[in-house]
Amino acid sequence: MVAVAGFRVGENLAWGRFLYVDDLVTLSGYRSMGYGALLLSWLKEKAGEEGCEQMHLDSGIQRKEAHRFYEREGMIMASLHFVEKIAPNKALQPMPKSGAAEL
Repeated sequence: MVAVAGFRVGENLAWGRFLYVDDLVTLSGYRSMGYGALLLSWLKEKAGEEGCEQMHLDSGIQRKEAHRFYEREGMIMASLHFVEKIAPNKALQPMPKSGAAEL
């Protein structure tokens, strides 16, 4: 495997029905060989099959080469994504034996 994509279909008030690309990764030694473009094309087709009005993804501001790729493939930079860390990631911490949530 040289390239992989993770995605989900959702719906919200701002975008309607959409396909969100969580991950689009190509091994560095295989970039610029068409694998990413092929996956992105498949994702666009999948979005259409799922009745999506739009396809979205976020990309780190430092990833200039990726941005050029997305624009070359017809995507536009439409917004900035803001984040604020509120608490440590507890998803990987073991649950208490009682199963009760910690406060």
